[in-house]
Amino acid sequence: MASLKDVRVGETCTVSKLSGTGAIKRRIMDMGITKGTHIYVRKVAPLGDPIEVTVRGYELSLRKDEASCVEVTDVAKAAAQGVA
Repeated sequence: MASLKDVRVGETCTVSKLSGTGAIKRRIMDMGITKGTHIYVRKVAPLGDPIEVTVRGYELSLRKDEASCVEVTDVAKAAAQGVA
């Protein structure tokens, strides 16, 4: 299954599962990333860390290790979905 760190810039996806445990999972959920949430990937830093995403109408930066704990589905170009 794909994770959020595999989604490219300009694509949108839907969260299917959070695979982190303990404090990491709680932190991700506190940021608004929960099952069924739509995420738009805005930017990725030149070395790949951090990743800037739009979640629930606000911008959020995630480390690659945090993004790898977020399993996603329905990866598609944002223009096709009317997001961005």
